[in-house]
Amino acid sequence: MKAIILKDFGSADQLQIQELPKPVIKEQEVLVQVKAISINPVDIKTREGKGVSGKIKEESPMILGWDISGVVQESNDEAFKVGDEVFGMVNFPGHGKGYAEYVAVPANQLALKPAQISHTDAAAATLAALTAWQVLVDHAKIKAGDRVLIHAAAGGVGHYAVQIAKQLGAYVIGTSSAAKKDFVMSLGADEHIDYSAGPLEQFTSDIDFVLDAIGGDNIDRSLKVIKKGGTIISIPSGLREEVTEKAKAMGINGYFTMVQSDGQNMQKIAGLLESGALKSHVSQTFNFDQMASAHRSLETGRTQGKIVVVL
Repeated sequence: MKAIILKDFGSADQLQIQELPKPVIKEQEVLVQVKAISINPVDIKTREGKGVSGKIKEESPMILGWDISGVVQESNDEAFKVGDEVFGMVNFPGHGKGYAEYVAVPANQLALKPAQISHTDAAAATLAALTAWQVLVDHAKIKAGDRVLIHAAAGGVGHYAVQIAKQLGAYVIGTSSAAKKDFVMSLGADEHIDYSAGPLEQFTSDIDFVLDAIGGDNIDRSLKVIKKGGTIISIPSGLREEVTEKAKAMGINGYFTMVQSDGQNMQKIAGLLESGALKSHVSQTFNFDQMASAHRSLETGRTQGKIVVVL
């Protein structure tokens, strides 16, 4: 099979196609023939030697990628049979090996792909959608009427978070550039804030929950608009202590969280996709041999929705 290996940590030029044997599946695993792969900022960070690189650096070959949609070719688990169309996030935050024509996946990390959803849209709705779901539902426990502020609302995680928060009955405020206002509002946001227009506290206040996908100074800006007893969750890595300490000093709950592979959560997302309550917005697709170009596009930081690589 063809796979894209990471020769060494560094630029996108380190990604190279190589012929490798198909994976051999273990008990309670399935072999998936991959049809689409979604890429995320953590792919870039890990390629550069950050992200979750520490968990894969001793592996040979190193194969990035966690988000896949495809067709079951072999199954050692009664949950799925040969021919099933499935999608999920593989072994995150470990070695997913998703940049390949075939991937061995624990069955409990997958869900059946809704028939009316393309592999492209399904692959997109994995790490990013799972992050939004786990933050809003499992950690923040958002409820109807909560005032929720979602930063980078036009991005990968953000565009799913807006939709999920609305499904939970929240009043949703999304930040992005002015150019992406219409897109953010089309997702169901109640308000939009242009992040470059001025201090955040000029535009909103009394926020129950903030989802921060940016980090840095954005944490300080956000804390000024959260009510006492409110919560901020930051998802960029390396901010665990910073967000907790700054929030605590202001009577706010603050913490970092990292998404985990979870087939039951994937089934919930599949249900939302099937009903039309959740939609993937894929701004660009690349072919498998264009993976380096896909990485370079994501590195611009201007992606609206998701970037997907198709096989």
